[in-house]
Amino acid sequence: MIKNIASLVLLIVSVALSFKHGWDTFNYKSNPQSLKIMTELGISEGMTPFMGTLTILTGILLLFPKSFFWGNVLNAMSIVLIMTLAMRTGNIKMVVMEIPFLMIPFIMIWLKYPFKN
Repeated sequence: MIKNIASLVLLIVSVALSFKHGWDTFNYKSNPQSLKIMTELGISEGMTPFMGTLTILTGILLLFPKSFFWGNVLNAMSIVLIMTLAMRTGNIKMVVMEIPFLMIPFIMIWLKYPFKN
C-alpha cells in the first residue's frame, strides 16, 4: 500500500514537472529565466520546440502502464542531457541540483506503475 502511494506521488510530481517544463520551453520568450538557462546550456532557438515536445511526450508516456518504463527512460535521458550540457558550460551547481531529479525515474521504475495489479 505504501509502495503504491509513494509511486503515485512520484508519478504526479514527475508528470506535473514534465508538463510544466515543456510548457515553459514552448513559452521561453515570455519567460526570461527559461531563456537564460537555455542560452547558458547552449540550446539553440531551433532546438527549443524539440526539447518542449520531448518533455511533454515524457509526461504523456508516464501516464500509461504500457509506456511507463519508456517514459521513465526518456525522462532520465533528458535529465542526463541537461546535466552534460551544464557540465560542458562549467555549471556544476546545475549538475548537482539535477541529481535528485535523475533519481526519480529510477525509483519510479523500481516501484512500478501505481495502478497496475
